[in-house]
Amino acid sequence: MAVAEATAGASAPAGSTQDVAISVRNASVVFGEDDDQVVALSDVSVDFADGGLVTILGPSGCGKSTLLRLVADLVPAAEGEVSVFGHTPEEARRRRDFAFVFQDATLLPWRSAIDNVRLPLQVGGGGKIEQHASPEELLALVGLKGREQALPHELSGGMRQRVSIARALVCRPKILLMDEPFGALDEITRDKLNEELLRIWQETGTTILFVTHSIPEAAFLGEKTLVLSAHPGRVLAYVDVDLPHERALSIRDSLEFVTITAMLRDLLEKAS
Repeated sequence: MAVAEATAGASAPAGSTQDVAISVRNASVVFGEDDDQVVALSDVSVDFADGGLVTILGPSGCGKSTLLRLVADLVPAAEGEVSVFGHTPEEARRRRDFAFVFQDATLLPWRSAIDNVRLPLQVGGGGKIEQHASPEELLALVGLKGREQALPHELSGGMRQRVSIARALVCRPKILLMDEPFGALDEITRDKLNEELLRIWQETGTTILFVTHSIPEAAFLGEKTLVLSAHPGRVLAYVDVDLPHERALSIRDSLEFVTITAMLRDLLEKAS
């Protein structure tokens, strides 16, 4: 297990032979003006590999969600640069290179599961059908075959999040940005969706950035874990998670897993 310590302004290494999907260089994000300014991120430099799954940990208010929004062109950088496959975040957004999954599934209550999945195709300017994934196939991919016509109130919280993930994948994004998508779910459902997400990632090859407050979830899902420190958010460490590529929940009982989570917990104590 390798740990790359990164000080403010230093570039955290990608640690992979894969191409870089997202590159953040000396980026800072500031909210407010004059005396009311709050520095959410300061001098962040990090690369995310194409096809990788990176989990993002840090204390509340350290800028985890802000980092996702910076990549997604939802907040501007006050300083520094961000590139997504060599393009600016704005260009990447227009190219539909990424999709967002939030903690709340945000499904339209009057639309069936399959019609919620179809929504981005209907409001996003259309395009050639071969550029899109089949909504029916995506619902099967997330384990909802046979529930295509169910309305959101007829689905459990975990099922609604599955629909949300399918909707995010329908335009075949290169990058999936996930902001605590399982945070509101019970532990059993959360564990099941952790396994499902790993399977979906392996089947689609989509680059995933996954924000979480859960240390076990970060270790179980991530090929790498990015740890941010607070006030303002900075890169504290970029950790290679030295576990098998294919993982079952039983791996959480292994010495290797316990060692990784203990190390991440120690880093979080330093991050506060």
